[in-house]
Amino acid sequence: MKQRVITGLTAGLVFLVLLYLGTFWYAGLIILLAIVGFDEFARMNGLKQYKATTWLGYLGVVCLAVPWQISDPYPVLSIEQLIWFFLFIYFCVTVISKNKVTIDQIAMSFLGMVYIGTGFHYMIETRMLDNGGLFWTLLVFFCIWGTDSGAYFVGSAIGKRPLWPTISPNKSIEGALGGIIVSVAVALCFWLARPDTLSWLDAVLLGAVIAIVGQMGDLIQSAYKRAKGIKDTGAILPGHGGVLDRVDSWLIVFPAVHLFALIPHT
Repeated sequence: MKQRVITGLTAGLVFLVLLYLGTFWYAGLIILLAIVGFDEFARMNGLKQYKATTWLGYLGVVCLAVPWQISDPYPVLSIEQLIWFFLFIYFCVTVISKNKVTIDQIAMSFLGMVYIGTGFHYMIETRMLDNGGLFWTLLVFFCIWGTDSGAYFVGSAIGKRPLWPTISPNKSIEGALGGIIVSVAVALCFWLARPDTLSWLDAVLLGAVIAIVGQMGDLIQSAYKRAKGIKDTGAILPGHGGVLDRVDSWLIVFPAVHLFALIPHT
């Protein structure tokens, strides 16, 4: 427990400092996390033995995560174009290798690349928003952390009905609802701090969506680890597991708030 607390506090402090600094400090950290996250994904799925697809996955994750929009006025490929481009390259690998690299192998590598690369991309994009990037990034993160805390404490106190016992037996319906309530409360605190930036109705909607989508992201990772028969995705964070163990909600929430147009894009 002591090691877990020390690791959590140290990692959290470093993360918040780099988040505050923004620009290349924060982007560099996020890209590094993306690389480590894909490495964990590749190890979990036995992709490390297929060097061509694995290295293509590393390259794809970096290309997807990098905030290419800073290259204006010299635009480069959009994230959608990058996804298609790497899909094409993956298929070319199967042809060039004469099916020694199978469709199953490239499919798993491509899935990990898109899942991890786009998730981290939107974390960077949120921070780089011209209109309050730090505000929106902190709002999303604090709602995610509020959801986790609310679900844990409410579930521990009054949780009786299992949420999804075959996937995550410790989670309860009461805990999930507690997470949503705390997330909405956190979002309303941000509304009180900046009513000129966020309306109370948007705060309620944003807090609820982050909590629901974030908890689903957590369940997605739990289901995946259960299918693979593992407890943690890695061991880079003593007492906390791997990168993917810590960012399971992040990878789903940040793309969701952008794709659902819940926060401004400029």
